Amino acid sequence: MSEPRTTLTDLVNTFELCAVFELEHPRYVGAPIFPAHWPGFVYTLHRHHEALGAGVRTSASGTITMQEHSGTHIDALCHQAVEMQMFGGVEVTPQVQTPRGFTELGAETIAPIFRRGVLLDVPATMGVEALEPGYLVTADDLALTERTQGVVVGDGDCVLIRTGAGSSYSKPEKYLAGAGISPEAARWLAARNPYLCGADNVAFDVPENSDPELGSLPCHVVLIYEAGIYIVENLQLEDLAASGNHEFLFACLPLKLAGVTGSPVRPVALVLP
Repeated sequence: MSEPRTTLTDLVNTFELCAVFELEHPRYVGAPIFPAHWPGFVYTLHRHHEALGAGVRTSASGTITMQEHSGTHIDALCHQAVEMQMFGGVEVTPQVQTPRGFTELGAETIAPIFRRGVLLDVPATMGVEALEPGYLVTADDLALTERTQGVVVGDGDCVLIRTGAGSSYSKPEKYLAGAGISPEAARWLAARNPYLCGADNVAFDVPENSDPELGSLPCHVVLIYEAGIYIVENLQLEDLAASGNHEFLFACLPLKLAGVTGSPVRPVALVLP
């Protein structure tokens, strides 16, 4: 006897039972931004509501100017190159890198993401609220957190790493000085072949950290350039961590922005009761 099919109603009812955790920070003028991507997010109204008479309809609308790599966003694979070569051996040529963006590996090539998510809450494992400024999370830290939480990072997963920096998002100077991931930890992650890795800090890496072999932003080299693993930055992980849920459905829809090097995202974690 065949198993009964899951209907659309069944799926809707299942999702209605889920606890939903927002993983995106609000976007606003003055939010913390990696210095190379200043000013980040800018919004101005160009049409205003005005009193024009009784019963007269009015409209308001504005203009958004923002860097791709501001706020909560996903890095496309064209974001990184080493010696004029991107992931998969794609050469950076005038035909690939054009004035209007990239013809290969742009953000529009990132599929909608609905995958198993794993939260590795490193500060909780260490018994602190947040890691020290500039601390580099090691492979041993991730392995210990994995064991302590009783989860295993698997093939194709979305791995989210909490450093505690996200709790300082409203204080840009403190947030930008937060902890990040070490290149050896990035190698530990890449060996498990996740679909993406994310963190609650400004650059996944510690921006000032430079590796003798990999150079600046070494995690970007390991994950994006070498392994083709996406990176999500500026995640809001405080609520999810406080809930104690370390496994969930990770849903994330990058915008189909043709040829761009990254996309703003509004990821969520869905947890069954």
